[in-house]
Amino acid sequence: MMKKNKIRTLSSNTLTVILLTICYCIVAFQIYSGNASRQLTNIMISLSCHIVMAVSLNLVVGMLGELSLGHASFMSVGLFSGCLLSIFLNNTFPLLPLAIRLPISMLFGGLIASLFGFIVGLPALRLDGDYLAIVTLACGEIIKSIITNLKITGGARGLDTSTIYLKTRSLLPYAFILDFVTIILIMHLKKSRYGRAIQAIRDNKIAAESCGIDIIKHKLSVFVLAAFFAGAAGTLYGHNFANIKATTFDYNLSIEFLLIVVLGGMGSIRGSVIAAVILKVLPEALRGLDDYRMLIYSLMLIVIMLFNSSPMFDGIIRTLNPKRLLVNVFKRKSTEDT
Repeated sequence: MMKKNKIRTLSSNTLTVILLTICYCIVAFQIYSGNASRQLTNIMISLSCHIVMAVSLNLVVGMLGELSLGHASFMSVGLFSGCLLSIFLNNTFPLLPLAIRLPISMLFGGLIASLFGFIVGLPALRLDGDYLAIVTLACGEIIKSIITNLKITGGARGLDTSTIYLKTRSLLPYAFILDFVTIILIMHLKKSRYGRAIQAIRDNKIAAESCGIDIIKHKLSVFVLAAFFAGAAGTLYGHNFANIKATTFDYNLSIEFLLIVVLGGMGSIRGSVIAAVILKVLPEALRGLDDYRMLIYSLMLIVIMLFNSSPMFDGIIRTLNPKRLLVNVFKRKSTEDT
């Protein structure tokens, strides 16, 4: 019995991390050996940031059950604040190593984004459903307009980050660490007592409140935590470009993150990772088709969503579930030994 429980714990808690580690090792080997294509090298940091954004948004949409359309704005807040600090540190302390400067900037960007998440979430999370979506969408557009009109952020020309610009080879280890810290923390949060309280709010707010759960407090803390990860990802994202404009982080990008969450499955961390990879890699894979690229991309999204909602597809996914396959392998070995 103990052996069976260990197998289940291993497959449920670490299988996603193991598979992602293998993928990162393969890609890192290709990049550092010089065998990777330019397209793969260029999208790796953006892909890593998309994974963090999808997993953190899944915390709000999937686990908490609230629709947020302003997640990209928290990414922009973290990007500009973290990159401004990084530029200041780089100019003031030129000998400061990247291993110190970048984590400090990412932490600062995450904290500023979480502060904005608190400011936006405090009044907004008293609303539900479509009303919350409209408020977060409006707040995101307000934040974008404010950043665009500030002189310190470069205004409409954008922030010049050429002094801190880094290539994929330099940023890949930090992207790797950020992805795994985000995934592991949210995985443990989902299975903790606090995570069960969040999911209870999603399932039935009245019942959760009757059990003594502070709904506003839990909602706000989830919103702030998701904004923190978005801000840290934004800081990393900003170091991969020589110029960043606030107009990039509009509601279209927030909807793209929401699409990743819906495509991967509400509340599924592994699904968010896989969907982020598909939606980021697929347009690059279809780039050679020129004018038909977006048409094929849209049709494939529709087909994937239809299959995702099909009971037959759900049965196939359960059959091919790596956790179940791993348990079956151990069962066969145990029966053969006996």
